[in-house]
Amino acid sequence: MADLSKYRNIGIFAHVDAGKTTTTERILKLTGQIHKTGEVHDGESTTDFMEQEAERGITIQSAAVSCFWNGHRLNVIDTPGHVDFTVEVYRSLKVLDGGIGVFCGSGGVEPQSETNWRYANESEVSRLIFVNKLDRMGADFYNVVDQVKNVLGATPLVMVLPIGREDEFVGVVDLLSRKAYVWDDTGLPENYEITDVPADMVDDVEQYREELIETAVEQDDDLMEAYMEGEEPSIEDIKRCIRKGTRDIAFFPTFCGSAFKNKGMQLILDAVVDYLPAPTEVDPQPLMDENGEETGNHAIVSTEESFKALAFKIMDDRFGALTFVRIYSGKLNKGDTILNSFTGKTERVGRMVEMQADDRNELTSAQAGDIIAIVGMKNVQTGHTLCDPKDQVTLEPMVFPTPVISIAVSPKDKGGSEKMGIAIGKMVAEDPSFQVETDEETGETILKGMGELHLDIKVDILKRTYGVDLTVGAPQVAYRETITQAIEDSYTHKKQSGGSGQFGKIDYRIKPGEPGSGFTFSSKVVGGNVPKEFWPAVEKGFAGMMENGVLAGFPTLDVEVELYDGGFHAVDSSAIAFEIAAKGAFRQSMPKAGAQLLEPIMNVDVFTPEDHVGDVIGDLNRRRGMIKDQQAGVTGVRIKADVPLSEMFGYIGHLRTITSGRGQFSMEFAQYSPCPTNVADEVIAKVKAEKEAGK
Repeated sequence: MADLSKYRNIGIFAHVDAGKTTTTERILKLTGQIHKTGEVHDGESTTDFMEQEAERGITIQSAAVSCFWNGHRLNVIDTPGHVDFTVEVYRSLKVLDGGIGVFCGSGGVEPQSETNWRYANESEVSRLIFVNKLDRMGADFYNVVDQVKNVLGATPLVMVLPIGREDEFVGVVDLLSRKAYVWDDTGLPENYEITDVPADMVDDVEQYREELIETAVEQDDDLMEAYMEGEEPSIEDIKRCIRKGTRDIAFFPTFCGSAFKNKGMQLILDAVVDYLPAPTEVDPQPLMDENGEETGNHAIVSTEESFKALAFKIMDDRFGALTFVRIYSGKLNKGDTILNSFTGKTERVGRMVEMQADDRNELTSAQAGDIIAIVGMKNVQTGHTLCDPKDQVTLEPMVFPTPVISIAVSPKDKGGSEKMGIAIGKMVAEDPSFQVETDEETGETILKGMGELHLDIKVDILKRTYGVDLTVGAPQVAYRETITQAIEDSYTHKKQSGGSGQFGKIDYRIKPGEPGSGFTFSSKVVGGNVPKEFWPAVEKGFAGMMENGVLAGFPTLDVEVELYDGGFHAVDSSAIAFEIAAKGAFRQSMPKAGAQLLEPIMNVDVFTPEDHVGDVIGDLNRRRGMIKDQQAGVTGVRIKADVPLSEMFGYIGHLRTITSGRGQFSMEFAQYSPCPTNVADEVIAKVKAEKEAGK
């Protein structure tokens, strides 16, 4: 079995266009996994293998690639930078042990960089920093280091200094060895020489080297004491301290270069091996009970334990159905039978493969620490635990955000319905943030996602990958309803039609719940006026009505119902009678409790050149935006605002127009907030008109 200390499971993540995919390509080139590097702008990169990725020059899915460096196995995942696909980043972080945060040398800490960094913090993933594109006009390594400190609140540990600026950037000085790595202009990674530090950089190198050692030795009291007394630690001791601090997320070793021009990449690969943790060095995954509570036990990363793995991605490609799994414990052999602890079903492992982006190597066995794909599994979804049938366990599941935007789609011909249904079923299994439902009134298929681009890509896949000719409706906002007042009320359901009838009377209080609490029910009935066996029926009746609010039929949020009295009939009362009473009570009382329409508010992060700031802010104000923050940077201004989702449709095109193509933005869901009266009236009127028209 392989030595787990020689494994590194890492992700590469950043803002759109910071150079993640190009960085991955250069890693593969250097490690000998590909012989001709593909360029993102040519649509030829190894990890961007979907048609939609190659065309748009962005990474949509997280592609897993295995390679080797200095005797270590690197499982590398290239993640998307666009905010509509952050669910891919989240699920990748769930199975990684370390990562490389890539920042653009001129763009610095851009909007999506911040989101991904926050996700990585929440997942407690150790990271290196790579400041890329230092050959670009306006690139400034030191400015990006300052932004990492000030914007991300992180501690960058500068490991190298750049030699030359912009188009004169030729290499880096490694602070620990005091050696300069200088590349020629051929663009070949192996064409470099190691020289002495340039004379004009000696003072800066000594200053940054001293800061590096001071920060590193804080990880070891004895070394720090010796250093304070004037004794410099050995390079090995310094590296050991850097490794410990990186693993403990005390700081982030920071490198720089140009992935496109193959400058600085070897040092990043060395750092992955030297400083990022092995699978055995990160906190083991907790095991959960059937109620989702931690048991106190963990999936120990060892080949001696029973088999435990997490399915973190489902894909259907030209090779068939692939289930990507991270193995946490034990071994897996071809032909083994494994249990899905979520479904309770067992499946036989027919084929296992190691992925090389869109290629694969057949495996006969895999072990703890591996990231592999199993071919042809039938009943597995993202987040399911796979384990030894003799030792059933459940790993901590993945939680995915709720979609905020929807569109209606329908096939243009009858023959397309079945094809569309099969295709959508596969796509939902692949992407948990993509949901589908059928409108009960219109029969239309409703696709739900995280943003316009997200749904745009899904429609594109349906059309091109699966050959479904579609009619696509306008995007719809996922409004919600709630109440604003507390009331007491009573409702009686009484029906007599010969023989035994139906009777149920409930006295209840309804009040607004805490934000995010959903629906909560309690009973304070004493004395048996509503027998205890009917309380669940009352709860079920109210809960069932929460899906269709009284204003416009949108789901209702954050309502507390308390049953405090009522009445029953020994013959005519039943669970169904009390459930019907609760449904009638909901319809009767919600308008009295100040029913209110809520709209999704988005955190919008806009980057614009300084001379367009006024136009951008004016436009956000017209979109009912609330400006929260404005930060001037070297290459432009970042504006943060809260804006209703309904006002953001088509924003990217408009932003490009008012900024001459130079503006960019990201947005993510923040919270639901009350709609202004005029907006609520418009939405409610539109919904009613559509119902009357039978659309």
